[in-house]
Amino acid sequence: MKREKLVIVGNGMATTRLVEELVARRYEGDITILGDEDHPAYNRILLSAVLEGTHPIDALTLRQPDWYAAQGIDLRLGSRVLEIERELRDVMLVDGQKIVFDKLVLATGAIPTLPPIRGLIQLDGSLHPKVHAFRSLADTQRLLDAMEELSVESRPVRAVVVGGGLLGLQVARALSVRGVETEVVEGTEHLLSQQVDRKGGTVLKRHLKKLGTEVYTGARAIRLTDEGLKLDTGYTLDADLIVLTAGGRPSTALARGAGLTVRRGLVVGEHLQSVDDDNIFAIGDCAEFEGRVTGFVPPAWEQATLLAAHLSGEDVKYEGSRSVARLRATGLDVAVLGDPEHTEGDIVEVTNPIIGTHRKLVVDGNVIVAGTLIGDLSRIGLITQLFDRRTILSDTEPGELLMAERPDGDSSTLLPDEAEVCACAGVNAGRIRSCRTFEEAKEKTRATTGCGGCASVVRELIEAAHVPV
Repeated sequence: MKREKLVIVGNGMATTRLVEELVARRYEGDITILGDEDHPAYNRILLSAVLEGTHPIDALTLRQPDWYAAQGIDLRLGSRVLEIERELRDVMLVDGQKIVFDKLVLATGAIPTLPPIRGLIQLDGSLHPKVHAFRSLADTQRLLDAMEELSVESRPVRAVVVGGGLLGLQVARALSVRGVETEVVEGTEHLLSQQVDRKGGTVLKRHLKKLGTEVYTGARAIRLTDEGLKLDTGYTLDADLIVLTAGGRPSTALARGAGLTVRRGLVVGEHLQSVDDDNIFAIGDCAEFEGRVTGFVPPAWEQATLLAAHLSGEDVKYEGSRSVARLRATGLDVAVLGDPEHTEGDIVEVTNPIIGTHRKLVVDGNVIVAGTLIGDLSRIGLITQLFDRRTILSDTEPGELLMAERPDGDSSTLLPDEAEVCACAGVNAGRIRSCRTFEEAKEKTRATTGCGGCASVVRELIEAAHVPV
């Protein structure tokens, strides 16, 4: 019997999860992965941790090439796809090689978009030497190299981060920790404006200012000159480094070229298949389902798991993903559930700008439908669980969930088994306690392999569960 040929374009976090799930289900087909980067797949969420200096680059690798070889998977790094030929059922690489497929998965992710700032691009089409994107391992290494070169000069290194979203705050925090004099420019009226309200943005701004980071909101960078980065407010910011973190869009050029329906992303149906071709699928940032693209890792992992089940013959349907976004930066804790700025419902909130906390729940019919937590995530597991299960609360519970600070001596070992510990991978405390070591928990549950924010809780749960009697 002929074995099915499955080709996956893209070698990021979504592809890694897809392949792991296919292996676990004993998928009976030949798998080829085409990744245009020269590196094995790595955890993009932790790039800011590498920039900050808390993680070595090697720690980001998800699976080594020998793992793929052991599974009989053809992993091709540095392989860029030029086009998809749907009628011939093959993809062509830039070197002219053609690879035949029976089924094709596009996991091409998102690509950065350049803001409309004059002077970013030189006459030869390259970025100005001061300008750095921050999307890939290569971007991170280039920025680290530039920081090292500048550090030999007898003056502080100055950086401007363009964009005050999740990625911009991570980069700004990392640069500040490294001793770089950092400024943030955000065009909207407050930081993280797509996810939090003005009160939350104010708390975040105060946190950055404590690090010596100046924040300019309601201001747009318009031109890069020899004097610095000029804003539309008339200010010019002196900068040795300019890091672009504002804006990204689904990578859909291959899908468009193949004549597939693309709006914001490649439009997919209930099996994550293209609405034009049942043998072509999409997962992660490049996929659009019911008018929505995700942009975060947990939904991409959920899509990968469901697609692996479908390809393995299981009867499953995709109905959309919950949205839980986490900001990974040392000492700066942010979690956003759903879309708190655009979801209708009653608002329950508590803000303490002095200690840097802001908590907000949107409640509809006594059910948490969205929320924001800044500065204290001690109850994120419980709140996420209630949000995810659409638990009906009493009239007083939403306020009670937000009121108490985490008391001294409070321990994650008191968490019930059903409490969610890792929001990225959807892992509860019971599954963590069933593992004997940190590495076993990481391998079997994938906890800590997303944003990494749950690492300390995972260690504490395992140590407490396996204390010698």
